[in-house]
Amino acid sequence: MIVVALDGPSGSGKSSTSKNIAIRAGWSYLDTGALYRAITFIALSIKSDDPNDIIAAVIESPITFNSNPRDPQVFVGTTNVSEEIRSLEVTEKVSIISALPEVRAELLTLQRSIIAKADRGIVVEGRDIGTVVCPDAALKIYLTAEISARAARRDAEQEGAAGGVDAVAQSLSNRDEIDSNRTISPLSMATDAVHIDSTELTLDETVERIWELLSQRSLLGLPIVAILGRPNVGKSTLINRFIGRREAIVEDTPGVTRDRVQYECEWGGRRFIIMDTGGWESKPDGISVQVSASAELAMYEADVLCFVVDAQVGALDEDDVLVQELRKAKKPTILVANKVDGDNDESDAHALWNIGLGEPHFVSALHGRGSGDLLDSITKLLPEVGAAQVQDGYRRIALIGRPNVGKSSLLNALAGENRSIVDDVAGTTRDPVDELIEFGGSIWRFVDTAGLKKRANQASGTDYYATLRTQTALERCECAVVILDASVPISEQDLRVITMVEEAGKAMVIVMNKWDLVDDDRRAQLDKEIERHLDQVEWAQIVNVAAKTGWHRDRLAPALRTAIDSWERRVPTSKLNSFLGALIGATPPPVRGGKQPKVYYATQAGIAPPKFVVFSSGWIEASYRRFIERRLREEFKFPGTPVQVAIRVKERDKEQ
Repeated sequence: MIVVALDGPSGSGKSSTSKNIAIRAGWSYLDTGALYRAITFIALSIKSDDPNDIIAAVIESPITFNSNPRDPQVFVGTTNVSEEIRSLEVTEKVSIISALPEVRAELLTLQRSIIAKADRGIVVEGRDIGTVVCPDAALKIYLTAEISARAARRDAEQEGAAGGVDAVAQSLSNRDEIDSNRTISPLSMATDAVHIDSTELTLDETVERIWELLSQRSLLGLPIVAILGRPNVGKSTLINRFIGRREAIVEDTPGVTRDRVQYECEWGGRRFIIMDTGGWESKPDGISVQVSASAELAMYEADVLCFVVDAQVGALDEDDVLVQELRKAKKPTILVANKVDGDNDESDAHALWNIGLGEPHFVSALHGRGSGDLLDSITKLLPEVGAAQVQDGYRRIALIGRPNVGKSSLLNALAGENRSIVDDVAGTTRDPVDELIEFGGSIWRFVDTAGLKKRANQASGTDYYATLRTQTALERCECAVVILDASVPISEQDLRVITMVEEAGKAMVIVMNKWDLVDDDRRAQLDKEIERHLDQVEWAQIVNVAAKTGWHRDRLAPALRTAIDSWERRVPTSKLNSFLGALIGATPPPVRGGKQPKVYYATQAGIAPPKFVVFSSGWIEASYRRFIERRLREEFKFPGTPVQVAIRVKERDKEQ
């Protein structure tokens, strides 16, 4: 289950944003502020601020919350108090009541019980969500806005009943002051939270920003496509064709596949899960009973169903029974006519219209005929969010470097125990090792990789495959920790590894390991090497550590957070074009071919890493693109991440 935590002060847009995210993802929703307001409502009802009296009243009339984001409601006993808790009286009192330790402990238990009951995911909004309520949330957002914007939004919510914008602004300001002066302020931001200022953003823009983060981190469930059909109709062969490799076992004997097996597939920019199933029979016996039951279970788990029929055999009476089961599922269903190897087979396969599942899609899984058109049809039916969860929310960090620089030693130092084998012999690690490690206040997923050797492309055997696995680990990670041996000169292979990380578009932290072996002379020489060799990645943070002793290992966590935060940063379009206008006015692009290109506007096309597209009337020199990138870094700060700037030539209409 995925938990998204939204923190921030009142009126920053948490409630509307959270509900929209939950509705779009098909998840549950929890407004923790409503629970605090409900308990404040109880305190006002019994006219007591004594925590014992309040908790006794809560036990007598329990607080419950309806987690449906389309109609969230809070109850005290059997009474719906969703409207009453929004009164000005409750608003002015809620900070005092919520500051009582006994009340907070009671509500913390209630909040966590509601979260635990959620099915696929839940969006939790309020205060101290990421720091106290859900410290292990997969995504933490800290949403803020200027006091004037917050007051205007809250006044619009209450339709002027709170006395106008000025009165609401004063109330919010008073509450912020009370919360900020607490021993443990509920307005504190979690160290691994993403800060979003919604002052100049619309609700849709704020939702899109968070949705972008969910998509980039693969926290949204992938749709599941179940491949169903009688035994030996070519289901596994079709799946191998879809995923582009021979993963599913294929044999002429019927009944080779028995269990439900899932494979990740991508087509046309859409990622989804293909589920292979055993042969589905209407009257199974022996082990076929369990195989058929497993196939039926897959039918109910999937978002889209593909019913595969052998076009060479045609429709059998047994297929009619299976089709009836497919109709009962009431899910998008595609009829696939397999083993259609030519036009003659296709004309014969038109008889499959009689099955009653609509137009048959003709394919030859063995030769690939029609498979692309079938995938196009499948992707059109996929929902935006599916049921298959592929990531757990932990940030993925790869330890990269040439052999024997101390990658495994650093992993062990961070873990506080021996997780990876360490030896003086170079190349000890051959397989990427995934480890969940808690340090610096967060849990990280580290991948210790094999050292990248100088001539990896000419390697063979274990070295070749170790290099391939390391490259795969780099593609899967979010931030690469490039480890260098500080006790020896920076080598050409070190620079090659750094270039590989930069070209992969990953956030990067450079670790100078074995610092305990660096003397004053080597330190002076190292400074010169960094200035000479690492000038192309001067944006990368450098952390000096001694993995063997654990010296300065605590400095790695802040560097990782800074790099990943920059990697996912988005600059508002208004600020970006304001900056670009001032930049072009002061330093216009160079003249090319007797004409000076006009720069129209710029937009950020994506994150992870930040990608900017500048629209102009003509081609702009690479040197000026580097100038724009350098000034972007100076203005918006992108430490620890590459920044990509592209030029798109756009001819304006002649009338303009």
